[in-house]
Amino acid sequence: MTESPQQTLDDATAVLRSALAGDGDAVVGAFDAVVDRSGLAGAYGVAWCLAATMVGEQVPRGTCALDFPGIDEADYDTRWVARFVSAYANADADTGEALFGAAAADGLLPDCLLTLAGSTVATLRSRAG
Repeated sequence: MTESPQQTLDDATAVLRSALAGDGDAVVGAFDAVVDRSGLAGAYGVAWCLAATMVGEQVPRGTCALDFPGIDEADYDTRWVARFVSAYANADADTGEALFGAAAADGLLPDCLLTLAGSTVATLRSRAG
């Protein structure tokens, strides 16, 4: 089942509200609800939406690196978020889907999505302040 664009936005909003409140369990619960309703494809849509929120509208597409100095020393979820957001910024959905699938196969997708939500909130707060 494919989610509607409005449902994806509503789900992303629910994730962000929970992350803004500092409620990691609610963030995971919001993603779990999406997976229950729409499978991993639905969760991917919400994650892609969060990446769009982080990147914003002012970044020229195709200019972000997937590897950064010291990235290999970072935790899996941190590396994943950096690469997933870079894939979004580069309009590279194939890489985004591959990263998402790899995290799911590794059993680390919940940690990655929680880190993505936290990173999105941190980005929004830095822009506001």
